[in-house]
Amino acid sequence: MRQALFLPLNPSTVRIANPYLCGHYGMTTSDTFIQPDYTALEQASVAPDPFPHVVVPHFIRSEDLGRLFAHRPHIVSGGSFPPDSLQLSPLMEHLVEELEGPRLKAIVAEKFHLNLDHAPSMLTIRGRTREKDGRIHTDSLAKRVTILLYLNPSGVGEAWERQEGCLRLLRGPHDIEDYAKEVPPVDGTLLIFPNGPTTWHGHKQFVGQRYTIQLNYMTEDARARSELRRHKLSALVKKLPLPQLGQ
Repeated sequence: MRQALFLPLNPSTVRIANPYLCGHYGMTTSDTFIQPDYTALEQASVAPDPFPHVVVPHFIRSEDLGRLFAHRPHIVSGGSFPPDSLQLSPLMEHLVEELEGPRLKAIVAEKFHLNLDHAPSMLTIRGRTREKDGRIHTDSLAKRVTILLYLNPSGVGEAWERQEGCLRLLRGPHDIEDYAKEVPPVDGTLLIFPNGPTTWHGHKQFVGQRYTIQLNYMTEDARARSELRRHKLSALVKKLPLPQLGQ
């Protein structure tokens, strides 16, 4: 289960995945379980250039990628969607709950020497990238840590082979070519970095399907509370009837 962290910040509300959805999606209980490769994350080194970050290829193991790709939510527009605004398969429900759980937070806290014990979490899902997306930016200072999990298949001919839509960790705010690290958004790759005023990042323009789960550990100040409220409101506004998966 995952706790709702909005209005108030310490709620008792719990959202529970509907177990009857397994039958709806033709999935058995074992099909709804996915275990990220926490060992690979624990063993990954923190790279310092251009700012501290960790990249873990295949944080979602290769044997799990096919069924996860098949059960990504149906998203037809750009922007970030809170999970509660989407129709998620049981497999995606479990992955979201896993990412918001204590194990990932504990590993991130230890690896970057952070105290995240009371840090609220905010998770969103993107399914499409627009022409305006990817411009050079830093994340809001209300976000202490940014975690990105990429759920797109790699392959010859894909846009990422042409470096389109591949996130670049930049040395400054002015030149998308002045990068120290480029991360293709494919095959369950995980990227983590503590946020700061010089954590510039962006990507070359890409328009089309590009699935990303973004998880942030937030500060506890008024700015973060405001962002969490907007996140909750966004879930309510975007929670509209959506087509079934696969349509």
